[in-house]
Amino acid sequence: MVDLVIRFDTIQQLYRAYMPFVRSAGLFVATSEPHYLGETLNFSYRLPGDSAAREASGCVVWINPQGASGGRPAGIGVQFAPAEEHHRHDIEQVLSSELASGNLTSTM
Repeated sequence: MVDLVIRFDTIQQLYRAYMPFVRSAGLFVATSEPHYLGETLNFSYRLPGDSAAREASGCVVWINPQGASGGRPAGIGVQFAPAEEHHRHDIEQVLSSELASGNLTSTM
């Protein structure tokens, strides 16, 4: 069962959501639904230009509450499970030109 469905239509959306600073990497998901740290989730996501969704599992490691500082959106950061680390490579391949930029993200 998939708990979250995430779609990234643009590289900029993916860049703002990508969390390379957590072990195994992760994705930020804008949501107002309640979640808690350590919660295990199954999710699917679609990278820009992909026709098929990818499925992964992970746990909540970050929470931006409503009204977070810096105008960041409310939502959660989901860390890929250790066995799912191959997703980091796929995402970083798409983001190769963006990773060194200093653009703001939805987390840090």
